[in-house]
Amino acid sequence: QVQLAESGGGLVHTGGSLRLSCAASGHTFSNFGMGWFRQAPGKEREFVTAISPSGTTTFYAESVKGRFTISRDNAKNTMYLQMNSLKPEDTAVYYCAARAPYYGGNSNYDPVNYDYWGQGTQVTVSS
Repeated sequence: QVQLAESGGGLVHTGGSLRLSCAASGHTFSNFGMGWFRQAPGKEREFVTAISPSGTTTFYAESVKGRFTISRDNAKNTMYLQMNSLKPEDTAVYYCAARAPYYGGNSNYDPVNYDYWGQGTQVTVSS
């Protein structure tokens, strides 16, 4: 079992920044591919970004490319999401997720391929 806990959400104005963290416990963090997903009210959960176990490969949704950066620190069992130039349409509950074994490619975009989920953290961007 892996326990995931997100933090860092909040309320910001358009153009602002936030940094989300996802702390993992209960298993060897460096074995897991990790991802961030988000869900806005009335919408399906959507892929935001993902990172390979070593951190060398990343994936981004087109809507966040150039604004968001995913990273991880395996020594600290923590993944991060730096969000810059935030827009009102980024408002959602953000979830971190873990998967093992890790596979590259498009499988990282589908939430059904992830085994463990955090409780989520709310991000609200005001216009």
